Parts: sequence; C-alpha cells; structure tokens
Amino acid sequence: MPFEKVSAMDEKTRFIADYLEQRYSHIDLCQMYGISRPTGYKWIRRYESEGAAGLIERSRRPTSCPHQTPEEIVSAIIALRRKYGWGPKKLLRRLSDRFPDLPAKSTCDAILSRHGLTKKRRRRSQIGHPGNQAVDATAPNQVWAADFKGQFKTRDGRYCYPLTVTDNYSRYLLGCQALLSTHIGEAKPVFKRLFSEFGLPDQILTDNGAPFAARSLGRLSQLSAWWVQLGIRPIRIEPGKPQQNGRHERFHRTLKDRTARPPSGNKSAQQRRFNRFIKEYNEERPHEALGQETPASFYHPSSRTLPAQPPALNYPDHWEKRKVAANSSMRWHTKAVQVSMPCAGQYIGLEEIDEGIWNVYLGAVRIGIFLEEELRIADIHSHKKCKSCTKANL
Repeated sequence: MPFEKVSAMDEKTRFIADYLEQRYSHIDLCQMYGISRPTGYKWIRRYESEGAAGLIERSRRPTSCPHQTPEEIVSAIIALRRKYGWGPKKLLRRLSDRFPDLPAKSTCDAILSRHGLTKKRRRRSQIGHPGNQAVDATAPNQVWAADFKGQFKTRDGRYCYPLTVTDNYSRYLLGCQALLSTHIGEAKPVFKRLFSEFGLPDQILTDNGAPFAARSLGRLSQLSAWWVQLGIRPIRIEPGKPQQNGRHERFHRTLKDRTARPPSGNKSAQQRRFNRFIKEYNEERPHEALGQETPASFYHPSSRTLPAQPPALNYPDHWEKRKVAANSSMRWHTKAVQVSMPCAGQYIGLEEIDEGIWNVYLGAVRIGIFLEEELRIADIHSHKKCKSCTKANL
C-alpha cells in the first residue's frame, strides 16, 4: 500500500485544527508536528490575522537587497551586450570610465543570463599541441598571421572569401578584405596595400592552403616566394593542425558572429561591415590577452617599408649561385636541374654540406637538398631517406 503524500499546507491545517481543540499544550503540539515553538507561534499568528490564507507557503526572497546592482548599470550592460555581443570582462572594462562601482564578473554574467543574453556552448574535448610550431611574438610586426575565413554566400548568391591579417603580438587587425576567390591575383594586391600602410613584418604565419603554399620545393607559392624576396619569412602550421594558429582561428569566430550572421546583400555591403568591424575591433573592443586594453594601444607600424622593387637576393660569397630560368630549371655544369616554378627568374643559393650534397636556399629560406650525383633537388619536407641523405645525417 503506497504511503499517503502529505503537503505542507495539509500539515499546517491539521496543526491549527489540533490547536483550536486545545487538547495539547503548545510545546507538545510542536513536538508532535516536528517544528520549533517559534514556528508554531508564527503559524497561529498568521491564521488568526488572515485565516486559512495565512497558511499558504510564502516566498523566502528578501524584500530588499542592499548589494543589488543599480538599474542604471544593468541597463548599460544590456545595451552594450546587444550592440557588441561582448562578454562580461570586456563590458565591465568599457563601463569602468562611466561607473566607479561596477559589479563582479560573475554578477555581470548573471545579469546577462537573466535577460536571455547568453548561450551555452557545447563542451569540447581539449586537443593537445602536436609539435613545436608555436610562434611567440614579443613586439609588433615580428609575426603576422594570415588566413581565409571560411567562405560564405552573400544574399546575391555569390561567394565571399574574407582574407584576414592580424599582428600576433598586439592582436591588431591589419586587414579584412572580401574577395571573390583565394587566387593570388586577388590576394597579392591586399598584401601590397597592407605592406604600404603598415610596413613589412619579419614573418607571416599561414596554413598550407592556396595561395600561401603549393606543392613545390619548400611548399613555396608565388605569393610566399614574393614575401621571401621582400625579406619576409613564411612560416606554416602543420597540415590539418589549425590549433597551431589558434588565436587567429578564435578571431575568425568573433568575426563571423559580428559580420556574417546574417550575411550582407553583396560584396560591397559586406566589405562595409568588415570596415566597421576593423575599427571596433582595433580601437573599441577590449582584449583579454592585453589586460582588457585595445589592440590599437599596443600596435605600431613596422620600420621596414615596402620597396618599389624587391631587392636582389644576396648569399655568402663561398656559396654557389644559380639563376632559375623561366622554365623553372637551373644549369649545373652542362645539365639542367629542375627547381621550382615559384623560384623562376630568381637567384638561388647552394651551400655544400657534404660531398655532392647541397642545401638549397631562396633568400634566407632553405627550400630543398640538391643531390649532385642524381642531379635532382629533393624537398626537405617530404623526400624519403636515400643513401646520400643518410650519409649526411639529413
């Protein structure tokens, strides 16, 4: 036989009925119902003043809260959240000039949650770093990061490929350009404009996709070979390891939330949204990694300016130098040796490291290993161990 369920209201009603019969003392009555004497007096007092309605369970919420966040601050937090979509830390940093006494981050987070302005993200497992490809910058323009944010269609049905470039040290957004493809013909003018405006970085970090890399010696593409001529070292993450450029990938998520949901009507309208976002991201949006300061307060242009023409590539005097012909080959004595099309028209340097084995350089970048006996240049990234390479401990 199931137990009879008794509600709190039923218990209070029975307590009052027994109290009205006056068969028990107040102490005995409270012991029977397992309550304290003050609680018993409270129930009796409410019944005598309000009748049966006084026994209804009441809210335990305090009638006042001296530490409650002022409504003015709550409204300001909500307004900024709806305008920018920022998190609590950035919101509080932005409001610190207007309000001297701001709530804690947890309180700000609770305010956003109460007003339906937060969304729970699916928890993902952590992925460990696969290698030693991480690049640390200690000053602006030491490392730029470049990538194409995933393409999407504008409302006119055409694809938009946003090319983004950031400074790794200051997180400064150097450029965000809406392009119609990832072809070098569209990407190179963007980098020319950025080099003219901000100067030349020491290195540019990218993935292994077009137009940054190609299936050639040193994975050089026409674009990255041009960077080498300008004295910029291209560096790349490992294939299939986007987490090695994690800060740029995280930036892309912010870019998508702020500018592409929903997309604009056409490429020009989308670019206007990108331009507004660039100003907001650099000059208004506090960045947690910068102590809630803006990227613009940390960035300054490079002292290396873009030359009118790329300078000639120089090598040590004891190296062999060969010019790569238009058909991408060099002459070694009387024989032709295939090099790489991105090197066409440029001089490469060869440093002998063992009998008949040479390191091959384009500028400061080692792109391959020349095996004189075989009259071929092996790619340093993908060639298999041969007897000559084993001999030279390569």
